[in-house]
Parts: sequence; C-alpha cells; structure tokens
Amino acid sequence: MSKPEFMKFLRLLLFPFSILYGIGVLLRNLAYDYGIYKSRKFQLPVISVGNLAVGGSGKSPMTEYLIRILKWDFTLAVVSRGYGRKTTGFRFVDIRDSFEDTGDEPLQIKRKFEGITVAVCEDRVDAIEYIAWENEVIILDDAFQHRAVKPGLNILLFEYSSFQSFQLLLPAGDLREPMSAKKRAEVIVVTKCPQGIDESQKQVIAKKLDLRPEQHLFFSFLKYGTLKSLYDDRLSRPLSSLNNSEKIILLSGIANPIPLLNELNSFNAEVTHHEYPDHHDFTGKNIAKLVRAFNKLEAGENVIITTEKDAQRLSSKEFQKQLSGIPVFYLPVEADFNEPEKTSFNNLIIEYASKPAVNKGLY
Repeated sequence: MSKPEFMKFLRLLLFPFSILYGIGVLLRNLAYDYGIYKSRKFQLPVISVGNLAVGGSGKSPMTEYLIRILKWDFTLAVVSRGYGRKTTGFRFVDIRDSFEDTGDEPLQIKRKFEGITVAVCEDRVDAIEYIAWENEVIILDDAFQHRAVKPGLNILLFEYSSFQSFQLLLPAGDLREPMSAKKRAEVIVVTKCPQGIDESQKQVIAKKLDLRPEQHLFFSFLKYGTLKSLYDDRLSRPLSSLNNSEKIILLSGIANPIPLLNELNSFNAEVTHHEYPDHHDFTGKNIAKLVRAFNKLEAGENVIITTEKDAQRLSSKEFQKQLSGIPVFYLPVEADFNEPEKTSFNNLIIEYASKPAVNKGLY
C-alpha cells in the first residue's frame, strides 16, 4: 500500500472520531455563544492571530508583521501559550531564556523585538490582566480557539495550499474547528500565496470562503531574508549566493517546510532534508546524525540551513560544540502583502488600535 493510499485509509478509519470531536467543538462554541461560558472583554485593543488548522499557517510571521507596523506608535505586548515549554503559569520572556522556559516562538519574537513585552501563560485572561496596565495594544498569538478572551479584532489565517483539497476535522484531518467558525473573524488572511497571485485566483478562493460583506479578505506571501550564522552574529550571507556548486542540508522541525524547501531548490543547489515534527526537541543524537551527513558530502562550499524557529532550539552550548567548524545558518522569513492590499491592511490595523472603545470591535 502506497503512502497516499494508507493516509486515505487512515482518514477513513478516523472519520467517526472526527464526528464526535466536531460535536464536542459545536457544544463548546454554543456554550460561549449563549453565555454559559464567559468571554472576557478588555478596555484596550486586543488583536488575536489564529487559524482553524493545526500548525503551518504562518501565525508567527503574521504576529511579527503586526509588531512591525504597530511598535512605532504603541506600547505593545505579545501573549502566547508557550507551546512546548517545560514551565507553567505566567512568565515574562527574556532574551537569555531557553526554549524550554518559554517555547520557541515566543523566544524568537523576544529576541527579534527586545523592546516589547512578550509573555507566556496558559490562561490568556490572567496574562492580559497582569500586563494591561503598562501596554496600549495586546497581540494574542494562536488564540482563535481561546474563547475565554473576546478580542476586539480577530485575524484568521488560511494557508494558500489548504484550498487545494477538502479538509476534515481532527483526528481524520487537520481542522481544529469547522470552516463555519470563520464567521467569528473580522479579518481573514490567506497566507503563503505565490507573490504573483492574480485576481482570478483570488476570486476563486474568495468564492470558496464565502465571507460576509463586512469581513475583510487579504492575501499575503512569505519573504525570505538574509542567511544568518547560528552561532556568530557577525556572519551572514545573501540567500542569492546559494548556487548549484554547493550542497545544502536543510534541518527543520516546523509544521510545513515545503515553502522553504521550494525556495532553496529554486537556487539549483542540491538539497538534502532532515525533517522532524513541529516544535521537535532536538537531541544530541539528531545533531550527531546531521554532522555525519555533512561530513559525507563531497568537498565544497557546503552548508547546513535551518529555520529561525528551529534556531531557538539549537542555540545550546552542547549543540554549538557538536556543530563546531560547520557552517550553520538560519533563514529568517517575514509575511508581506502586495500593494494596494498592504496599505489597506496596515491602515485597518492602525485604525483599530487607535480608535476609542476598541472592544466594541472593528465596526
């Protein structure tokens, strides 16, 4: 049995459990909709960034995009659950923390934007209460399903590739909630689009989404930056310097590495992929395997490349020692929009953050 056939069989096997899961999600949402479970509003702008699928929709790049457009005019805080951390409760994120203290994504955000507050807490209500007094805008990372908080602005992300196939609820599929849950979002962003996406492609997706007239739809793409040395901040190289004379080992532990893999393959270099699950806690054995693979490559300008998120989990002195003498770079990535959507999106966000009585919503 081929892998696609096996996955089809497995999804069929799990489908009854998806029905049960869907009933549970429906009852939970109804409890919030009718006030049986309480949703807390706050008297300052609260922006939620989330998705319906499990992982891979580009929440971190979108959160960082919001930080870039708001940080000049507002005192900002980002609140995350801190997925994968080994601590519990409320914690401020410090650049000297390890990913075990905070989770990889909050640590990445804090190291890139040292001047803003980044906190982790399982209970977003408690976190906002703790930091609201010294901040003007709160961004909630991965909080669309965290309905104990009622944001003034919900930004819901859909990955471009997700529209190419029919999606099912967990565990048969990847959806945390049915597509009907999109009605709670004021803004929908289709992420990881081809940079040259045309209007006809946008219209096809818009038709599939079938949004209400008052909902705002945008299309974003990924923009890769300059390769940066994992262990030496002074070293970097342009991504365009990659060529077909060198061999690349890509090390990734993210939900969807395909866009990055496609980007590296576009430079005609030979790419070998060491792929691990999202938020993978790398071990010494993983790194030893990586080093052996690198040492077996033919002599040349060979390089190991990883993601910025994975870099947070590879920054220990133990791994630095194992990788000593090997060129290891991480590749930053940003979300971006084509004009005129970029200006429209930025203005919408800034207008929301600036308006009085913001928790009445966007409209």
